[in-house]
Amino acid sequence: MSEKPTIYDIAKALNISAATVSRALNNNPKISKATCQLVAETAAKMNYKQNKLALALRSGKSNNIGVIVPRIDSNFFASVIRGIEEELYPHQYNVIICQTHEDEKREIENINTLLNAQVDGILMSISNVSSENDRVIKRVVDKNVPLVFFDRKKNIEGVSSVTINDYDVAYSATQHLIDQGCERIAHITGDKTLEIFQNRFKGYKQAVIDNGLYFEEDYVFQTKSSLESGSLAVKKFLDLKNPPDAIFSSSDFAALGAIQELTARGIKIPEDFCVVGFGNEPFTKFMELSISTVDQCPKEMGKMAANVLIEQMKNSESIKNEKKVVLTTELLIRKSSSRK
Repeated sequence: MSEKPTIYDIAKALNISAATVSRALNNNPKISKATCQLVAETAAKMNYKQNKLALALRSGKSNNIGVIVPRIDSNFFASVIRGIEEELYPHQYNVIICQTHEDEKREIENINTLLNAQVDGILMSISNVSSENDRVIKRVVDKNVPLVFFDRKKNIEGVSSVTINDYDVAYSATQHLIDQGCERIAHITGDKTLEIFQNRFKGYKQAVIDNGLYFEEDYVFQTKSSLESGSLAVKKFLDLKNPPDAIFSSSDFAALGAIQELTARGIKIPEDFCVVGFGNEPFTKFMELSISTVDQCPKEMGKMAANVLIEQMKNSESIKNEKKVVLTTELLIRKSSSRK
C-alpha cells in the first residue's frame, strides 16, 4: 500500500468499487448508511485523508468561510469572530480569518486569496473607503460569492450588511453629557471617511444643536484609536481659549488616554470633566473610575452576520438581495460621566 492511501486502496480492502467508496465518503443518499459507516471506519483505520481542495473543485463547495477584519487583537473583533464561529460551526463551516491591518493593499490580497481558496462566502469589515478596492469587492459579487459587511461597510449594490445604530447611540451619549450639566462637549472621532464614524459625529453634532448649544469645530479631533491619541486630544482641547468640559469619544482607548491626561493635570472626573467612550472594552468596567461607554454587541453582530450569510448561501437567488440589519445598542452609564 502507498504511503498515502487512496480510495482505490479502500475499495480493494472492502471489495467494492472506488466510485462506491467516493460516494460513501461524501454521504451520497444512494449509498446505504451501513456502507457509509463501513467505508468511514475503514478509511479511519487506513488513515485516509480526503483532498479537500479537490473535493471543493468537484462539488463547488468548500465548507470554508472567509472573515476579513482590520485586526484581531481587539475585544470587539475577537468577540465578533466568536459569534461568527458559534453560528457557523453547527452548519459544519470552517472559518478562515484574515487581517488587513487597515492596509488597502493587504485587504485586496486577502479577498483574492479567499476567492482562490474557493470559500463559500465572505464576511468583511472594511479597512477604508478608498475606491481602489471597489473593483476586487465587485469581483466577489460578480462571481456570485455571498458577501456580507459587518460594522464597517461600503454601500455596494447587492451586498448585505450588519451594523449598529451609530447615529442614535452617539446622540444619546451626547444628550447624557448635556443632562449631567456639561455645556462644551468635545468629540474624538475616527476616520470620518468611514460611515460608522460619520454617523457618530452626526449624532453628536445634532444633539449639541438640538439642545441650543454652540457647535464648535475646534471641539472635534480626528485621530486613531489609542491611548496616545486620547492624550493628544486633551492637550489640544485644553489649549483652546474656551476649553470643553466633556468628551464623547468614538473609541474606549482614546477615552482612557483622555482620562489619564486629565487626571495627570489634576482635573477631577466627573466633577470638573465628564468622559464617555465607545466599544465597552473589558477595562472600562474594571477600573476604579469606570468609564461610561457604548456596548456594540459584537457577539450578536457576528451571529447575525453569519445568519445573513447562511441564508444567502442556502438560496442562490437571494445572494444579491440586499439585507440591511441595524442592531440596537446600549449606553452604559458609569462613574466617568455620572455627576447626578
